[in-house]
Amino acid sequence: MSPSLTARCPRHLMALLSAGAAILTAATSWCASLTLEVSHTMNGEPLILDSLRYKNAAGETFSVTRLSYLLSGVALQQENGAWMELPNAVAWLDAGKRRTLVELPGITPGKYRAIKFHIGPDVAANAADPATFSPDHPLNANLNGLHWSWQGGYIFMAMEGLYRAGASDLEGYAYHIARNPNRVAINLTAALDLSHDSRAVLGFDPGTLFNAPRPVSFQKDGASTHSREGDPIAAALAANLPGAFRVIQIISDAPAFKTPARPAPPLYLPEKFTPYSFTMSRSFPIPDLPRDNPLIEERIALGKTLFNDPALSVDGSISCASCHQSNTAFTDARKFSPGVRGQHGTRNSMPLINLAWKTSFFWDGRASTLRAQALMPIQDHTEMDQSLGSLTKKLAAQPAYAKLFTAAFSPAEITPEKIGLALEQFLLTLTSFNSRFDQALRGQATLTELEKRGFELFMTEYEPRTGQKGADCFHCHGGPLFSDHQFHNNGLEPNGDDQGRSKITGQASDQSKFATPTLRNIARTAPYMHDGRFATLEAAIQHYSQGIHRSPTLDPNLAKHPQGGLLLSDEDQRALVVFLKSLSD
Repeated sequence: MSPSLTARCPRHLMALLSAGAAILTAATSWCASLTLEVSHTMNGEPLILDSLRYKNAAGETFSVTRLSYLLSGVALQQENGAWMELPNAVAWLDAGKRRTLVELPGITPGKYRAIKFHIGPDVAANAADPATFSPDHPLNANLNGLHWSWQGGYIFMAMEGLYRAGASDLEGYAYHIARNPNRVAINLTAALDLSHDSRAVLGFDPGTLFNAPRPVSFQKDGASTHSREGDPIAAALAANLPGAFRVIQIISDAPAFKTPARPAPPLYLPEKFTPYSFTMSRSFPIPDLPRDNPLIEERIALGKTLFNDPALSVDGSISCASCHQSNTAFTDARKFSPGVRGQHGTRNSMPLINLAWKTSFFWDGRASTLRAQALMPIQDHTEMDQSLGSLTKKLAAQPAYAKLFTAAFSPAEITPEKIGLALEQFLLTLTSFNSRFDQALRGQATLTELEKRGFELFMTEYEPRTGQKGADCFHCHGGPLFSDHQFHNNGLEPNGDDQGRSKITGQASDQSKFATPTLRNIARTAPYMHDGRFATLEAAIQHYSQGIHRSPTLDPNLAKHPQGGLLLSDEDQRALVVFLKSLSD
């Protein structure tokens, strides 16, 4: 940092994040601000995700289903040629999540002639403990989904999709650029007048990654890379990256991006309350707990009582706990849970553990908060079939609830909103982090050789080009939470007319996609999949080995495998099952 910058722009350096933008530093009002707006394009036109319409230099038709990357090391070149680095500049951008803005406040006013940044964090940040970053920090692994978990380090850029070579079958590709030799510097000439706030619109054309100066063919060169040392595909992609960015427009005197206000004031806190100490594994990323519903013992106790009370159903026959039982990791051992009149739904009960790290709920993600999710089964005609108005009257007539609501809320009036807040608090406390696998990581237990083999398979990608033939589980179930909390088509043959995520989004690209459940306590949560079609872990593993059903929305990390699946040996399948059983508390 130059002396003039220190003198003129004292700043509080912190990393903030909002939906659609990464806030890198917060600065005093008399410093300039530069907003980088990244426009994702293909051949000069706006990039359309999940569209099999693009061609590479090899003539292969391809789509882009995921484009996610980390940007860091931003610097501006002054007119005298010196570079002014912007400290702590790191951002996470994602085309699918519409994260396209990077705000750079705290800049010394003046004129600049170029901008430089890197794809990927620097050596220190790449080696940092991801569990130390705040929930909204761009390097929080639960937020960006770009960390290699126990393998260490970040994925600098993830680009995935489907492709077809000539008349061949639809296949998948997964290109993950990582490791510091592949950290790429992007240098762009840009006349910037930062005597006032400005905006630079940058174009990023990912198609260039396949074309120049080192063309890449999915079929001939390989459909996946995880940037192992000496991998020619990773080297080619890194060489092509600088040419994929360009300056489209400089907008002078553009207002600085402002972080949208987040709901923070606590709702209905009683005059006296007991704060709850939220505990978790030190390897877990910091969760984004609701700021307007801080955890307190009194509200959690109310939520637990409500969760176990059959009064929440219209006829008093079932409670939340009826379909989410503690001895099965808060799932239901039945394929489909019966409702108040014995009728059944079409989906298996999901496990209610480690929900503090999720941002959408149900198999199709139709609820964006736990408080909203908790109220839906109560009203669902197939489940509890009770109106919220009837429920509040029923609870108000019970003296025990009057006492519980008085302890948990002020005012103590019973409302649907407060029922949701209390249930949310109880559900947030259902954490799982002390399995034998966790104990082994802490040196308090030892995995068997077969369990170690299963873990090795779990964490090894399937990449025959480089001699890697693992089980590839970590792409969707990686990290200490054993879930990426995203939605995937995992190759299940359709059974009925359940459209999955597409029923909620209306997007054909979401057809047959369902939420990734955690694998923690997986041995206790049978049957498996959204429709409970597999009764055993062995059957679920067998599906990935040779039961994959191909369709246009199949996840690229499965579509890159041979027809049918991973073709795992019986011994490798057994090792995976044994390892998964070590994840039980």
